[in-house]
Amino acid sequence: MDLQQAVERLHARYAHALDEGRLEDWPEFFTQNGRYRITTAENEDRGLPLPVLYAEGRPMLRDRVQSLRHANIYEPQRYRHIVSSVLVEQLDDGHARSVANFLVIRIMESGDTLLFASGRYVDRIVLSEEPQYEERVVICDSRRFDTLLAIPL
Repeated sequence: MDLQQAVERLHARYAHALDEGRLEDWPEFFTQNGRYRITTAENEDRGLPLPVLYAEGRPMLRDRVQSLRHANIYEPQRYRHIVSSVLVEQLDDGHARSVANFLVIRIMESGDTLLFASGRYVDRIVLSEEPQYEERVVICDSRRFDTLLAIPL
């Protein structure tokens, strides 16, 4: 499988896992010490370090899932991801960089549907039989979220 296909497959598997509510699978898309950060385009452009959400390593990612399942209180909802315009650059034999656009549509239990988030993913990917994110930076176009950012983007 060529590099472009391998990266697009990783992105698709990631989106499908979240869209199907398989949150327990989410940490496995990252390397053991993988980093996940959600920020805004404004903060990213200004070099401001404060993220909307940050997790480093699978234990923190798993803890996030556990808190979503057992501690946080939020209205039942699900997402539908649309990922497009994937650009991939091989950095070395074991790593690639990817930039892709995303839209996340949120569907509430009531059936209300709205565009929840748009932006871009900037990823550093470890290339292996099943590529994994070493770092996934989610850069949201808007600095506003109308509700708790419960499910990972």
